Amino acid sequence: MKDLIEPRIPKGFRDFLPEKEAQRLAIVARLGEVFRLFGYAPIDTPVLEFAEVLLGKGGGETDKEVYRFLDHGGRDVAMRFDLTVPFARFMAAHISELPLPFRRWHAAKVWRGENTQRGRYREFMQIDFDVVGTDSPSADVEILLLMRESIQRLGTTDFRVHYAHRGLFNAFLAARGLQSRSVDLLRIIDKRRKVGEDKAREMLADVAGPENAADIVSFTTVEATTELTLRKMTEAVGAENEGAQRLRHISGCLEELGVSPSFVLDPSITRGLDYYTGVVFETFLIGLPDIGSVCSGGRYNDLASLYTKQSLPGVGASIGIDRLMAAMEELGLLAAGTSAPSVLVLCLEESLLGAYHTLAQSLRSAGVAAEVYPEKKKLALQFGYAEKRGIPLAIVRGEDEQEAGLVGLKDLRSRQSYDRLTPAQAIEKARALLR
Repeated sequence: MKDLIEPRIPKGFRDFLPEKEAQRLAIVARLGEVFRLFGYAPIDTPVLEFAEVLLGKGGGETDKEVYRFLDHGGRDVAMRFDLTVPFARFMAAHISELPLPFRRWHAAKVWRGENTQRGRYREFMQIDFDVVGTDSPSADVEILLLMRESIQRLGTTDFRVHYAHRGLFNAFLAARGLQSRSVDLLRIIDKRRKVGEDKAREMLADVAGPENAADIVSFTTVEATTELTLRKMTEAVGAENEGAQRLRHISGCLEELGVSPSFVLDPSITRGLDYYTGVVFETFLIGLPDIGSVCSGGRYNDLASLYTKQSLPGVGASIGIDRLMAAMEELGLLAAGTSAPSVLVLCLEESLLGAYHTLAQSLRSAGVAAEVYPEKKKLALQFGYAEKRGIPLAIVRGEDEQEAGLVGLKDLRSRQSYDRLTPAQAIEKARALLR
């Protein structure tokens, strides 16, 4: 007997059965409508990029997580680990074809060889949205508003978007002579929620000394109000600091728009990736703080300089769809997904296949999803198939109905039958039952 290959997949990778994939696609569609309302255009980029393109400025930890290999032609290539770096390459390659500022959104899979945990996998889907070609605070505010609108559109207001400024924190470190250790310190602060306050303070002390560690913890603590937090940050770096001025501008806009309760000025938000240069932000679900940020990003004014001499300042954010789905499911916010049609046209006689497909086409033309059972089997088996798929209605047409030009419609939920209907009447009845 031939040995069978075990149908397995690598750790951190998953299959999506129809219900889950339908849920994921529904989230993407809902968010896509939000992006359209804000004027964002969809794009796509290749899964594979040249390694030098992806890793030119990704950061040491990121490099270790990238799936990198030599292709059949001996070229050094890598699978994208996020959608931001490929977007910077995309902008440099197509700058003459695109209007500036350029707004894009992109839903696609990315790959990172990191440790798996709740809501975190090695293959996962992200949705990114960015504005490139302007360093205006208006773009920063727009991304923050889009983050807020996106999460609300998915059915919850129980979240907060935390924001800060990477440059302001760097200025704070420089004033203490810690600029050369900024990368290590930024990454410790970025892990603060994950490792806890005590461990973070210990790690900071190892890098910067106990006194500086205490100052860093104090500086990165959220005060009772946005104004108090901003005043503390400004006093530490000076009112003339560009980051302090930018944060004051942004917080003022959010206040004027009446949306400030959704936002928290949080100096501990630094983001671990090296390419962020200005505002940075993360989004936390209040009911599930331990799952981490479900929508993060920031300003990256220098990233495209790796690929072009033209200045392309940008700001954007990324939603981790898989982590967000895990959180929504835990909070009871994930609507049931279905890939099933609304009507199953039963097969009573194989000689009537043309008539069955005509009925299905008429249903589809009326906006009702339908499928035809492909072969003549016992009705109990066909009804069982419909029940397993979650199909609510069935159309019955045998030889007698065919001769009379009529059909039967059965509601499989209530078991009620509607006999001797014309096809047009059956379609209208089906639409009424599905409302």
